Amino acid sequence: MYQREFEQRLQDALPRAVLLYGDNEFLIDHYLRLYKERLDATETMLTLYHDEYDFDRAKNYLSQASLFGGNNLLLIRREKKLPKKELDLLIELTKKNETNYLLLAFGGEAREAKAMQSSFSEKKGALWVRFFEANPREGQRFLREEARRLGLEIDDYALGHLFNLLNGNLALCAKELEKLAILQRPVSIKEIDMLVYSTAPLAVERLLIDLFSKKPITETVARLLELGEDEFSILRATQFFVQQIFLFRAYIQIHGRADSKEILGYKLPRHVEEEKASLAVKVPSGTLLKLYETLLEAELRLKSSKPENREVLLYGTMIRLQNLLH
Repeated sequence: MYQREFEQRLQDALPRAVLLYGDNEFLIDHYLRLYKERLDATETMLTLYHDEYDFDRAKNYLSQASLFGGNNLLLIRREKKLPKKELDLLIELTKKNETNYLLLAFGGEAREAKAMQSSFSEKKGALWVRFFEANPREGQRFLREEARRLGLEIDDYALGHLFNLLNGNLALCAKELEKLAILQRPVSIKEIDMLVYSTAPLAVERLLIDLFSKKPITETVARLLELGEDEFSILRATQFFVQQIFLFRAYIQIHGRADSKEILGYKLPRHVEEEKASLAVKVPSGTLLKLYETLLEAELRLKSSKPENREVLLYGTMIRLQNLLH
């Protein structure tokens, strides 16, 4: 089923076993938090993330009554599908005790999620929910709820502006709301423009992927400038991108895998995550340091140069960066 029908079900009671997947990490997190709060299970729940998943541990947890007389909430979060026999048994155990709940937040391919839907059939007392990116109206509604939860005073115009600025990425919008809440005062469009960095221009992201992939970039830079991007915004986006690649590289070296939710605080689309992880592995740490130094030097030169010279300086900087990557 889809989000709207799931919302209607939640008004009656919390479904006991649910598979959540799709393209909207924020909404998945939203409903996971809703379950924890309604069941008052923060202290008693069992969370098994990624490689932490252990079938015997999950089975034992659902096989016993809660130690505190409350609810057993088993939350499994992973990108690999569960074996059907294990999944069917966990759902069966959930049905046997009215205080048992199972949530599987799946971040893998949609086709693999669909393969698990048969286990989450309503005949078995379970259900599945697929989420899509929110439209502006839905996005604004969820951001309003998030702002209320954070105690942040912000009007609908500012929320809509934030949603558009960050290209409808609710997870990223939620992170920015957390930062804005630290101000402890009303927030308007003015504060958002001052404090929130826009990641909306997908063309800039494409430019930087091409830059790191050693592809031609001069035409893309020219097109961005024609579309109204200025030299400073492109340079800031490049600094932000290099920082992300560094974080990806450091995380992969420690954990042997990439997880944008843990690295950045929000989940990137799978293809973007894989692309950045691939670039991070290819670029040596020493080269990343040189890129940082080049960008800092370029920022100083741009700020001290005349407006008519900035375009030439930007092109020169991009060429230097790409030379470092060869």
